[in-house]
Amino acid sequence: MKDALINNTPAKTILVIGELLADLISENNIESLAFASNFIINQGGSPANLSANLKWLGNHTELVSCVGEDGLGDYLINEMEMAGLSPKYLQRIPKHQTSIVLVGKSTGTPDFIAYRHADMHIGRIDDQLIESSALLHTTAFALSKEPAKSHILEAFAKAYRSGKYVSIDWNYSPAIWNDDNGREVFDQICGFKPLLKISMDDMERFLGRNLTVQESINALNGLNALVICLTCGKDGVWYKTKNGPWTHKPALTVPSVVNVTGAGDAFWAGFLSHFIQEKPIEKCIDHALSIARKKIESAGTLYKTEHIAKI
Repeated sequence: MKDALINNTPAKTILVIGELLADLISENNIESLAFASNFIINQGGSPANLSANLKWLGNHTELVSCVGEDGLGDYLINEMEMAGLSPKYLQRIPKHQTSIVLVGKSTGTPDFIAYRHADMHIGRIDDQLIESSALLHTTAFALSKEPAKSHILEAFAKAYRSGKYVSIDWNYSPAIWNDDNGREVFDQICGFKPLLKISMDDMERFLGRNLTVQESINALNGLNALVICLTCGKDGVWYKTKNGPWTHKPALTVPSVVNVTGAGDAFWAGFLSHFIQEKPIEKCIDHALSIARKKIESAGTLYKTEHIAKI
């Protein structure tokens, strides 16, 4: 695969593989789920959120995911169709319940508990679907359990060999990976020269200790990634291309913080949306920060706000 940031792949489909699940978000801002009382059901799952955001931004996007044959599965597929996504690759698993995550509404990093069932059962990805896509994306969450892990890694390997871009949101959490530190899978993904998004919270969970931004940058140096974005919440983002220096962009001012849940998915949708259009990396970052700000200012999902063709 070329190290250049842009290849000549004619297709512009972004293929997203990973969890579609129900987020049960607390009605009020809380520091811990121990203080939760009432919950509101929302469509959730980082890949599903990303797909909906990408579609909202005008990108040809396909989502591969699994839900149960139950009412929550019906609700989630309907939500994806409302976002403009095709249900073609949203598989129903009869013997497994739709996965849910309890989330504490927060202006910071939210507390959460995942109850996983159907989302882990993503099957083998169709070769033609991979071939027709310009970029494949997944998450650490999706890669944490079999059989989804093996099928996603197989798809990424095929995409890489075919000269496609691959993207990973390394949203690592020890609560999801249990006794597996994720290092072997992370190294395997980095072998595909990915577009890597990772937050400071992700870095600390992944390495198991408190870190400064500089310590995180030092840990990320030397990775075989095409682009690395280290997101730092209200402090913006540090980013670099494979052979370039680290550069900082501050976060955009947000007059009213409504809800930070989903801001990372909005950021990455903004980035990938411009990247697939062959925009300079700095412009990709600017667009990412703009979309993240819009999400932070919004109570709900972006695709239920007014449509925008250009930001």
